[in-house]
Amino acid sequence: MTEPRFFVDAWDPAYGTSFEASAGGPAAPSSAQVDPDVELPATDWRAIGARRDVPAPDVVLLVDGVRRIDASVWTAEEDGASFPGIAASYAAGVVRCDLERGVAELAGARVGRGLFTASPSAQDVVAGRIHYPVHRVGGAGELSKLPAAVQGPLTALEVAVSDAARVDGDLLVVDGPLRGRRQLPRTLGYIKTQHSQYLDARLTAVVTGLASGQRSPVFRLGTAWGGYSWYLRLPVAGGAPWAGVVRVECSTELTPAEAIGLADLSLVTLPRFASTPYKDPRAPQNLIPIAGLERRLRGLLGDARLLHRVLIAAARGIRR
Repeated sequence: MTEPRFFVDAWDPAYGTSFEASAGGPAAPSSAQVDPDVELPATDWRAIGARRDVPAPDVVLLVDGVRRIDASVWTAEEDGASFPGIAASYAAGVVRCDLERGVAELAGARVGRGLFTASPSAQDVVAGRIHYPVHRVGGAGELSKLPAAVQGPLTALEVAVSDAARVDGDLLVVDGPLRGRRQLPRTLGYIKTQHSQYLDARLTAVVTGLASGQRSPVFRLGTAWGGYSWYLRLPVAGGAPWAGVVRVECSTELTPAEAIGLADLSLVTLPRFASTPYKDPRAPQNLIPIAGLERRLRGLLGDARLLHRVLIAAARGIRR
């Protein structure tokens, strides 16, 4: 009898797993329409290695954002109704990596705060220099859905810091899906956790069979956001089938040739930023500059306990 094979995900359990199973399991297919024939016909899919004639860009910008819920709140309306809300802090920043000089530095960072609620009567919370402007959400404003409302302002903040740091010929790497940033030139979305499986079993076998430093052919997703996409395996020493695999995406407004060019560029750029297990519990997917940026941004959010006390004091003042 053949012994069953099993793998231990390299990530620290506190961070989840590098491939997150949906309710139907890791093999549950996505409902998105997929065109696998962008770069190669599906029948000819194979692993693609780095091209020697593709140099890495001189400057790579990596942008990321962090968010934190400082407090959950409730409003009391005149008609007796009540609405939930969250007071959240968020920050976005850019790391500028000069590959020619071997230097990485913070190129910009901004902090935002907000009170997210569907309450029609909610007002901005102001306590000294601390300001939580109201972001009114649609619908019933269920508490479970409010954290997602922070993503819009956070994305806008990421775009603002990115625009301020860009130079001609750079490559911008966004940690996470591109979402509303698809209009940015020479920009890649970097998805380090795989929630869905977009490809059929035969094409998925090409992805899970990638060696370190190889990528899949480019395909196109017909999701609401659309876009070209490909998988890439970062440097990793064995492990589970999806170990070290990330999905990269770029704008659907590009031509197929331009998307393939960015895929080749990603293969000579991203692996050099891969983290190692003894330094990062989400190695190798959590890129080294991104990990450092996240730590810096969380520090900029301010002391959570102090902000919580400030919000409590502000609420008591409002009630008086």
